[in-house]
Amino acid sequence: MIRRSLPGRILAWLLPLLALAIALPVLLSHWLQDDVLAMTLSALVVLPLAMWAIRRGLRSTRSLFRALAGSVNSYRDGEYNFGIHWSGNDELAELVRAHSDLGDVLREQRQSLVQRELLLDTMVQNTPVAMLLVSPGGDGIRRVVFANVAARKLLHSGWKLEGQDYEALLAAAPVEMREALSRGGDSLFAIGSEEEDGEEQVYHLARRNFRLNGRPHELLLLRLLTNELRRQEVMTWKKVIRVISHELNNSLAPVASLAHSGAELVRRGRYERLEEVFGTIEDRARHLEGFIRGYARFAKLPQPQLQTVNWRTFLEGLQRQIAFELVMPDADVSGRIDLAQVEQALLNLLKNAHESGTTADGVSVQLTRLPEWLRIEVMDRGSGMNDAVLQNALVPFYSTKRNGTGLGLALTREIVEAHGGRLSLHNREGGGLCVAIQLPENP
Repeated sequence: MIRRSLPGRILAWLLPLLALAIALPVLLSHWLQDDVLAMTLSALVVLPLAMWAIRRGLRSTRSLFRALAGSVNSYRDGEYNFGIHWSGNDELAELVRAHSDLGDVLREQRQSLVQRELLLDTMVQNTPVAMLLVSPGGDGIRRVVFANVAARKLLHSGWKLEGQDYEALLAAAPVEMREALSRGGDSLFAIGSEEEDGEEQVYHLARRNFRLNGRPHELLLLRLLTNELRRQEVMTWKKVIRVISHELNNSLAPVASLAHSGAELVRRGRYERLEEVFGTIEDRARHLEGFIRGYARFAKLPQPQLQTVNWRTFLEGLQRQIAFELVMPDADVSGRIDLAQVEQALLNLLKNAHESGTTADGVSVQLTRLPEWLRIEVMDRGSGMNDAVLQNALVPFYSTKRNGTGLGLALTREIVEAHGGRLSLHNREGGGLCVAIQLPENP
């Protein structure tokens, strides 16, 4: 705390000097009998005294400015417990009060910011979504900058991840997660359980890139969807029961009515309208049969009947049914699959690709050999999937199409998993969707 008098008290030092400056030349002139010499000697005496008086009067003001400069440096360093006092009611006092008000505002804002940061950190650390922030270090190696509790449990058995080599973490992750994290864009993938009867875990990966402090950063969000999918599947089956009940009522009610009308016509001996009645009954019965068959095909998928096929021959035969570009570096690739089921699965994916808004030549199928696996990717250059659609894409009967059944991707997933494989989806860089089927090379 600094207490200083008003700068106006400088006048109290200068007034005696002013009187001395007036009286001294007169006295010296009378004593020396020389006006010029008297003025010179007076100046040599009065000017140093005047300078000393001014410096003495401004000393408190200079102390105030030094204190203000010091408090500004303290604010810059994040310290706000610094007070300045100036007695008086002049412009400098107004400056000190404004400076003190600024310190109070900054102090309150900092306390509020600290509280919000604590709240945000608590929320981030306790969210079930695994959050990972990655940035290249000075050595060029991508390292983990931040990871919450869920990410540490998922990728490092609960141990600290900050500063870890991101590529080394990928190498230790399950193959499905490693592939999803190593490619760009959002994706949906499943990790099989090590136990024979264990349930696979389905994850949704979202990633965003931005610059922080002039350096590129990538934020990865891994959300476990298994429980959410199970809950949605229960809701979906309830909806299916309502749909089936509605469809059965719409078909059986007219059939019952027409049967009653036919019986009345027979009783009255009017046989000429029976053909029309029986024809309508047949149409409704066939419609109902087709409706039930479509649902039964999904609900009662038979065990795959495996046989050895040449993949190039198989895919070229598929090209005669629907157009796509085939990318297959190795001509002599064989596998054991159920021809009818895998053909149905790929036709479902290719049909979706052509309906995605892509150009005619934007649909392609790429087959790649991996260690002990075959990877088949169906790609398009359509609009891709937003987060909401991507998270629900594998839920049975979920569809964004007006007349869609929502069975295509779900049935494809069932077929792939029945072959011991995995299905994953991710948006492509530059637009479009990639649906990847990974099958064991020797099931």
